[in-house]
Amino acid sequence: MKKRLICLLLYVLPIGVYAQPAAEIFIIPQPVSLEKKGGSFEFNNYSVIEVPDKTPEVQMVARYFAQQLLRASGYPVRVQLSGDAKDSRGTTFAISLNRKEEAALGSEGYTLEVGSSLVILRANKPAGLFYGIQTLLQLFPKEIESLEAIKKGYWTLPGCKITDYPRFAWRGLMLDVSRHFYSKKDVLRFIDDMVKYKFNVLHWHLTDDQGWRIEIKSLPKLTEVGAWRVPRVGRMSRMTPPDADEPRTYGGFYTQEDIREVVQYARDRFVNVMPEIDVPGHSLAALASYPELSCTPGTYRVNSGEKFMEWPAGGGHFYGLIDNTLCPANEKVYDFLDKVFAEVAPLFPFEYIHMGGDETARNFWEKSEAVKALMNKEKLKNLDEVQSYFVKRVEKIIESKGKKLMGWDEILEGGLPPNAVVMSWRGEKGGIEAAKQNHKVVMSPTTYAYLDYNQGDPYIEPPIYASLRLNKTYQFDPVPAGVDPKMILGGQANLWTEQLPGIRSAQYMMWPRGFAIAESVWSPKEKKIWPDFVTRVEKQFERLDMAQTKYARTIYDPIITAKKGEGNEIIIEMKGEIDGLDIYYSFDETHPDNFYPKYTVPLTIPKDALNLKVITYRRGKLMGRQIDLPIAELKKRAGVK
Repeated sequence: MKKRLICLLLYVLPIGVYAQPAAEIFIIPQPVSLEKKGGSFEFNNYSVIEVPDKTPEVQMVARYFAQQLLRASGYPVRVQLSGDAKDSRGTTFAISLNRKEEAALGSEGYTLEVGSSLVILRANKPAGLFYGIQTLLQLFPKEIESLEAIKKGYWTLPGCKITDYPRFAWRGLMLDVSRHFYSKKDVLRFIDDMVKYKFNVLHWHLTDDQGWRIEIKSLPKLTEVGAWRVPRVGRMSRMTPPDADEPRTYGGFYTQEDIREVVQYARDRFVNVMPEIDVPGHSLAALASYPELSCTPGTYRVNSGEKFMEWPAGGGHFYGLIDNTLCPANEKVYDFLDKVFAEVAPLFPFEYIHMGGDETARNFWEKSEAVKALMNKEKLKNLDEVQSYFVKRVEKIIESKGKKLMGWDEILEGGLPPNAVVMSWRGEKGGIEAAKQNHKVVMSPTTYAYLDYNQGDPYIEPPIYASLRLNKTYQFDPVPAGVDPKMILGGQANLWTEQLPGIRSAQYMMWPRGFAIAESVWSPKEKKIWPDFVTRVEKQFERLDMAQTKYARTIYDPIITAKKGEGNEIIIEMKGEIDGLDIYYSFDETHPDNFYPKYTVPLTIPKDALNLKVITYRRGKLMGRQIDLPIAELKKRAGVK
């Protein structure tokens, strides 16, 4: 008997004496403080969510969490008040507001502790609880992202202690639904995806040359006419101009009831929705509906993808081939905008309305007698001041509806309205200038934050005029050097959709670069470490797969450059965006694998070769796509004819 007891103790003792090693944790965005602990928490069919009282927003967060758990596990997790009787076989998620607020956490921070039988989540405000839930869900195995219930006995979470709060209050994503109409269901999915990574502002670009997407009841033609165009497939601005009698069947719009539903859905997830009505440029959809709003008499149509602007080579000033601007000298325009904002403002509880103000082609203003008369009357010295006159009047209209005006950095030209907030997109310069003028700023520079730019080799990516790799996106810091951080509300990524006809293509462009933006606007600057980020991104790929979310794997594609050597010789250099990739290649028209030549030094092109074919592996495993580059493309890159 003694021998049996001694053997049993020897078998049991190590479990109590030696703690389990701390599990790896791969959270995005990186928390302020993360302490790994041994042991684990097991969520199972008997687990419960406890809240201290019936505070509506706390109950809402708890129900949201329960729904996420039910979807993936099939377990109908109970939300109950603390102290209520429960099955002793279960574990507990305890969710509560701090009785005494912790100043460091602010309104969106939280503390989270995962023990063997109890998870404790606390925050000062319900928003903090919600963001804590997003972190908690990332501690679950990747299967928690499944859209269908997965049969398994329990789900293990690693023991840890986390303290977390955001670096910036404004953590935005912009979705353009004007170039292509996204259904209400698609927009809701976009919101679901963004909140997983703690974004809290949806900038909704609702009007442009290719479509007017919001119902304005006092101006019915905006959606009867302005929401529809001739269907075209191809590259935007290079499509065939439509005939006058071609059916305009492509498009759509959101009713005011749709808008209310989306806004409430977002608010339940602690997301503010900011509408953008883009004026005075980008207004073809409005002019197609009400042509009398132009400085240039004529017939207007919603743009279907045909060219209507000229962008001179070398970066010269663009100009319109047709007038797509509202006329700043036409009083009907201000009556029109008053009606628009009178209906827009009540639909969106958020304090800001974005008026656009970007890329106004002024060549038709130069010819307008009405604009010349306005300049004389108001003593406006140039067209910058004409646009400033327009922006200042729009600000008064927006403020009369109880809102604040935000605009792209062009609204600086000619002088800012007194209370305007600037969204800096043409690099950081506009944001720096606005901050120095004591105006609040949201940073969204093309340099780091334009997610419609292609993210891999441009030869095989969607056609766009610029590139932005993940590594560059991760370098985003919303506070430029020399700027008072107090003037920076935060940062934002922008997703223009000229070449993105649906939600799947939008997801491909958003992820993983959206992870980089999320970390740049949430995490402490010193926590951003590229190799560590890459490891966490790769783990998030597994979760995106479970969620059936499309994403780009371009970090596994090599960066291929070509330059001119002696004579007309072309030198080809290749490198990985991330460490650890082996690059293999062929020139002989066969498909390379990891038994082909490995790239180690710059290459020259063999005589008569037609294509360079490239593939990447890591530790013998295929990682990237095969990239086939014609020699003609490499010559073009090298500047060789």
